Amino acid sequence: MKIRFNKKTLYSNLALGLLWTALGIYNLIDDDNLRWSDYILIGLGILYISHFLNDIINQYLKIEGGTIKKNILYGFVNKIDLVKINSIENSAGNYYLRTDSKKLKIKINLIEHSSLLDLKNVLANLDLTPENTPFTNNGYHN
Repeated sequence: MKIRFNKKTLYSNLALGLLWTALGIYNLIDDDNLRWSDYILIGLGILYISHFLNDIINQYLKIEGGTIKKNILYGFVNKIDLVKINSIENSAGNYYLRTDSKKLKIKINLIEHSSLLDLKNVLANLDLTPENTPFTNNGYHN
């Protein structure tokens, strides 16, 4: 199951990528003097477009095989086994999934509404005591 990004998050990365790339190309074509900053603008644009493409293909989270994995273009893979989760915290618009050795931060505002309901359902069905989760088997209770 994929937990999807909301459209605003996806398309803001695309818009920024196109903006930075267009500005960099415009500066390269318009100016007689080539500056290193023009190349940085194009590089930033390409990074944002790459981020958009990665996000549209892989989405935010993937839940399969008893694990939850956060898909990140830059950095390390964040992956937690669902059975090892000891507690779930809901704080400042984020879910924090904790095991004995790991912590996974999930930003709620980046998730599409229907996918957020799916995520809440998966987390509510974990075998956790009520004081270690903001969910009940029927959904959200905080």
